[in-house]
Amino acid sequence: MDISLEINGKTEELSVDPGVTLLDALREHLTITGPKKGCDRGQCGACTVHVDGRPVLSCLTLAATVRERVTTVEALSTEDKLHPVQQAFVDQDALQCGFCTSGQIMSAVAAVEQGIEDPAEVREFMSGNLCRCAAYPNIVKAVDQARQANASV
Repeated sequence: MDISLEINGKTEELSVDPGVTLLDALREHLTITGPKKGCDRGQCGACTVHVDGRPVLSCLTLAATVRERVTTVEALSTEDKLHPVQQAFVDQDALQCGFCTSGQIMSAVAAVEQGIEDPAEVREFMSGNLCRCAAYPNIVKAVDQARQANASV
């Protein structure tokens, strides 16, 4: 089936099978590799992207059902400046192997945009994103740093 997706501000026309997930459309048809295929079951969060500003698991979302704009981690930074959440992840050493990082960052951006402040609420909000390296304390610190930077803007 022919579909049209707005990805990172650009309209993409694709011909895909009806059962193709948004993750596979991004990775295999558009070579957008920020979202990772971790579990392919919606359990790890490595594939998190934003659909109309909301974090979604792209491995569980059929590409043909997406009508809103899709944002991946690739669209967060500019050529010369990281997004405040990306910078906070670097500053707080909130990553180790990096496999989960793009999904963690996309969820963290949503947490900051929603104004989540309490560390327990941040942990709950981020609980769908697994980190096998256990960088969780630093991820919570990174969300707090980005939230404070966002509040001062």
